[in-house]
Amino acid sequence: MLTHAICLEWVKNKTTSTLAFDIAQFFPSLNHQLLTLSLKKADFDPKVISFFADFLIQRKTNYWWNEFSSLIYEVNVGVGQGSALSPILSTLYLSPLLYILEKRLKSLNIPVSLISFVDDSLFISQNKSIAISNVQLSCSYNVLLGLLKKFGLSIEHSKTETFHFNRFHRTFNPPPLDLSPLGGPTLYPKSSWKYLRFIFDQKLTFHQHIDFHSNKAISTIKCMKMIGNSTRGIKPTQKRLLYRCCALSITLYRFQLWFYNRAPLSYPLKI
Repeated sequence: MLTHAICLEWVKNKTTSTLAFDIAQFFPSLNHQLLTLSLKKADFDPKVISFFADFLIQRKTNYWWNEFSSLIYEVNVGVGQGSALSPILSTLYLSPLLYILEKRLKSLNIPVSLISFVDDSLFISQNKSIAISNVQLSCSYNVLLGLLKKFGLSIEHSKTETFHFNRFHRTFNPPPLDLSPLGGPTLYPKSSWKYLRFIFDQKLTFHQHIDFHSNKAISTIKCMKMIGNSTRGIKPTQKRLLYRCCALSITLYRFQLWFYNRAPLSYPLKI
């Protein structure tokens, strides 16, 4: 979605600026009462709402380390991060927040879009001027902080990052984004950016992404040599199966980003 949005605006000679943020302690911080209200707002069946209201209360947990076991603690907030229901409940919890955020940004005439993947979200601003984009991202960040506070959540400022995509061949040195008036850091753009296991560069060549996963695949293949014993190794059919299941899947991780019609493929295929 992000690469598609970037390429669309490149046709108009616009630079895409992003501001990535992470919600601090997201799963343990969800308010049960607000989650129940979100389910009602989403028009779920009363039996479903009642089930989750009972499911979330009177829960207890303890911690294990080898043979050591801690005391049992009551868990009156949040949802279990390892639970299969956690991603679903967290999405339902965030959906009204994202809806209000988009409406508020629109009312303030801030042309910023939003992409969210569980608790990892991204503001996207697209302009010909980086300075204008930085102002829009800063205003969006300010609006978000106020909304998150009302929802009982907060941003982990240390994980906030900014990145700019520009296809021009001339030297590109975008200015830093100062979020210190909002309690955040001053963000200095980098030449590459790792986000959700994707490694982006300013021109979307994905060379760093390809290099990283190719090296990881080579390390995996070297580790495969240790499978077997001192007198005999694994069979060729087993090697083939390992290669197809382990090495190839790492090498071609998200190859849809760089393997498409009319894309220059000489570098990735060589690597």
